Amino acid sequence: MRLGPVVRRIEGVSDVVPKDELRAAIEARKELGTEMEPAVIDSFVERVERRLAERAGESERSLERKRDHQKEMVLGAMGISVPLLAIAAIFTGLAGVLVVCAALAVIAIASSR
Repeated sequence: MRLGPVVRRIEGVSDVVPKDELRAAIEARKELGTEMEPAVIDSFVERVERRLAERAGESERSLERKRDHQKEMVLGAMGISVPLLAIAAIFTGLAGVLVVCAALAVIAIASSR
């Protein structure tokens, strides 16, 4: 019974480095020989680092947009809560105030996700 080589898969790596690029780097290393091996490896690692830096920039921008949206939702909810609380207190009393507070809590929870 023969077992194949153990292959570890790291999630998300295949998105960073396409298999054809890896194969091309390996073939280039084989063709160019040991003298050019460091240059081939450095070039490949540089491409991987560049892609990882692009991903980090994208995730930072995405996080910033999410925070801005959350801030807008909370400020908007606070802006409409004052008149809604006043109207609810005048016309429906404590029950209306509790409903408005519950709606504000739902908005805050939904915007935080």
